[in-house]
Parts: sequence; C-alpha cells; structure tokens
Amino acid sequence: MRAALAERLPAYTLFAAILSGAALPIYIYAPRYYADTYGVSLTLLGAVLFGLRLLDVVQDPFLGWISERLQRGRALVLTLGATILAASMVGLFAIAPPIPPVWWFGLTITGLFSAFSFLNISFYAQGVAKAGPGQNGHIRLAAWRETGALLGVCAAAVAPTLLTGAVGAPYSVFAFSFAAVVGLAAVSMWPEWRPPPSVNASPISEILRDPIAKRLLLLALVNATPLAVASTVFLFYVESRLQAPGWEGPLLVIFFFAAAASAPGWSALARRYGEKRVLLSAMMIAAVSFTATLFLGAGDAPLFAVICVISGATIGADLVLLPAMFAKRMAKISPNGGQGFGLWSLVSKFTLAFAAATLLPLLEWSGFQTGANNPQSALVMLTVLYAAVPIALKFVAIALLALMSFEEVET
Repeated sequence: MRAALAERLPAYTLFAAILSGAALPIYIYAPRYYADTYGVSLTLLGAVLFGLRLLDVVQDPFLGWISERLQRGRALVLTLGATILAASMVGLFAIAPPIPPVWWFGLTITGLFSAFSFLNISFYAQGVAKAGPGQNGHIRLAAWRETGALLGVCAAAVAPTLLTGAVGAPYSVFAFSFAAVVGLAAVSMWPEWRPPPSVNASPISEILRDPIAKRLLLLALVNATPLAVASTVFLFYVESRLQAPGWEGPLLVIFFFAAAASAPGWSALARRYGEKRVLLSAMMIAAVSFTATLFLGAGDAPLFAVICVISGATIGADLVLLPAMFAKRMAKISPNGGQGFGLWSLVSKFTLAFAAATLLPLLEWSGFQTGANNPQSALVMLTVLYAAVPIALKFVAIALLALMSFEEVET
C-alpha cells in the first residue's frame, strides 16, 4: 500500500471510477429515464445511441491520434474534457429539455460520450507508460484501475435507486454529485498527465496489421457484447420478468461489487498461472452460471442475486486481464498507446450501441412496454434477449480465446 501511494495508483482508481460511472450505468438508466419521463420511444432512443456509435467510428481513432500528439498543456486539455463530461451529465439528468427531449438526449449524451472517449483513451494510454516495461506492471496497474472502475459502476448503478424516495429529484442529485466527484478526480490526476514517451506516433494501420493486436481487439469485441446486451435490458428483466421492482439497484451493486472484490484475486492468479488460463476459466464459469437466468420467473430475485455474485465475480477477470493484455501488446508495437486505445474504446462502445440499436426495437416490436402488464410473448422475448443471446456470444468468445496461443496473449 505504501508503494502504491508513492506511485499515485489511487489517483488511477478514482479516475477510473468516474469514467466507468459515466459509461455503463448511463446505458442502463438514460433510455428508461427518457422513456418514462418524457415519453420518448425505445426504438427512437436506440436509433440515437446507434447513430452516436457511427460517429465514434470516425471520432475515437481521431481522438486517439490527438491524444498521442498532445504534448504541451496536456493536463489542462484533459481537465477541460473532464469539465465537459460533468456538464453533460448534469444536462442529461438535471436540466429539463429546452428543446424536444429526443434532441436534448442526443445532444447531451453526445457531449458526455465524446468527453468520455477522449478521457478514456488518454487514461489507458497513460497507463502504458505508467506500468513500465515489466510484464507484471500492467497487471498490477490494471488491478488498481479496474477495481476503481468497478466501484464506480457500483456507485453510479445504485445511486438513482437509493435516492428515489429520499429526495424529490433523484437523477438531478445523482448528476450534481457525479460532477463534484469528477472535479476531485481531475485534481488527483493532474500530475499524472505527462506527455507521451515518444513524439513519433504509430500509424493506426500499423496497429491493425499486427496479428496479435487484431485478435485481441476481436476478442474484446465479442467478449464485451454479452455484458452490453444484458445491461441494456437488465432493468426491464428485473422489473417485468422477475417482477421485483426496487431490486434493480441492489442487484446491480451485488453484481459490480462482486466484480470489484474479485479483481485483485484475478490479478494475483494471472501473475501466477498466466492470463489465458485464468481468463478462460473465468469465462467458462460466467457462461455456465448465467444459464440459470433462462429459467427464472416471478419471485426468483433472491436466486438471481446469487447468480449476480457468481457472474459478477467472473466479469472482474474480463475487465482486469483483457485491457492488461492489450496494454502489454501496445507497449511493444505502439508505446504512445493513443490510437491503439482509440480502437479499444471504439470496440467497447460499439457493443453497447449494437445492443441498444437491436435489442430495444426488438423488445418494443414484441409488444413489451415499461411498467405494464406484458403478454407472455413479450416476456419470452425479454428472456431470450437478456439470457440466451449473451450466453451464446460468451461461448463464441471462449472459442476465440482458446484458439489463441499462450505466446500471443502472454508475451
């Protein structure tokens, strides 16, 4: 702990927490909030989110290019990005739309995720230099960073639910509280925003020509999609399939807290037994444990909580080991890391966009309505989307990792 404090690793923990708090929970809460509060259709919200991801196809690699070349004033520019992140969150949840709600949703969430992209790319690229040349440095930093990310998800996931009933405008309080923590995180990271180690940035085409980098990106894409799919319809599954309104926040906390608690353990196991072996084991446990969700129904929330503990703990391995594996590869082929993590960011966010653009319209097409007594056909579709699709995708990811050699993922 003394060494970690000397290296300022807790600053990475806090900054990762605010980034994760701005990412996955927003995909969980924002569509439902705008559907319930302003009557925006799920199909339209899904289309907006997918359109934003099309912007990311161009934006994220470009932001990575900027991050690699940002030398003077780096800390100031990134702190400005944090300010935009906080302001966009306040606009999304705490300000009544001054224009048609769907346009306000699109405007604020574009600002939020553009700022998130730039900060996330720069943050992970900074970690490549921070970890140093040693093999275990990336795993150690990832443990601190991803533990913070998971704790941030926990806090952001439960805050709106806990605030409901306690205050008159829970989402507004959440948004302003988030903005305050962003300010603290920005101050703590200011000394860490050092210029990239090399002024010569690696062309993105060079990264894409590297076979190991391409396989890791493909694995990240397929492996992240199950979580994105499940997250997109999670609130609907708990409310309508399990018929357990009010359980959403606690269940999310159980899931992500299990992931956060498991992160140091996965890091230690990977240092001893190797990333591939440990990650494969975790992915298999995740796929098998999650199959139980296919058979749950009304009144099964306590059993679902047990599944959340098991599957959440396995997600900790995904979130710690995969970025560390990619960072090690970037340290060899693209030491600045900006454009490499621009691609990584694009892959991660595309999964959420894919889920929103496909699942929400399918759910609406089946006759599903939020807060209503839905027909059995709609509940079956909900179960298929929440459980069957992620399980199938997880087994595809397992196959991809199994086909990679130990030399590709651990050197």
